[in-house]
Amino acid sequence: MGRMSASFYTKTGDDGYTGLLGAGRVPKYHPRPAACGSIDEATAALGIARAFARSPRTAEILTRVQRDLYSLMAEVAATPENAARFRVIAASHVEWLEQETDSLAEGLPMPKEFILPGDSQAGAFLSLGRAIVRRAEREVARLLHMGDLENEAILRYLNRLSSLCFALELLENRAAGKDTTLAKDSAP
Repeated sequence: MGRMSASFYTKTGDDGYTGLLGAGRVPKYHPRPAACGSIDEATAALGIARAFARSPRTAEILTRVQRDLYSLMAEVAATPENAARFRVIAASHVEWLEQETDSLAEGLPMPKEFILPGDSQAGAFLSLGRAIVRRAEREVARLLHMGDLENEAILRYLNRLSSLCFALELLENRAAGKDTTLAKDSAP
């Protein structure tokens, strides 16, 4: 029997436009693909953090978060008239993030100053993921304010996710046996 070969490329984006979930194509620099790209980047950075995680709790939380981001990205990629078909993220997802963050905060000392990323591998990637999530949040806010997105839970989810990433960074630093480095140098 002959083997069918699947292609890893479609060539449909060669003109600088990309398709949406629903009818229509937009320029690749349009706010919708920009937001999807940032969400995709966040998912990848959090995947690296998960791969380096020392705490099983971090890996478990990040697996669920990555799955949520996959669903969230589908809704962002959909045309406004098709978005409801892809809606998964709701207030319950935001509440879960808050519960996880609060639970982590009970056992972690909260730095009173800004910190520097890089005290542990997973922590550094969580910091990177947090920064990318914040960019995605700004881009989703733009879509919401333009009227191109209706589900406000997506914006709240991304906002809470950045806080969770920070708490997980502290957890990973502790799991690696490292003190978290403060941004200000305390030396005279």
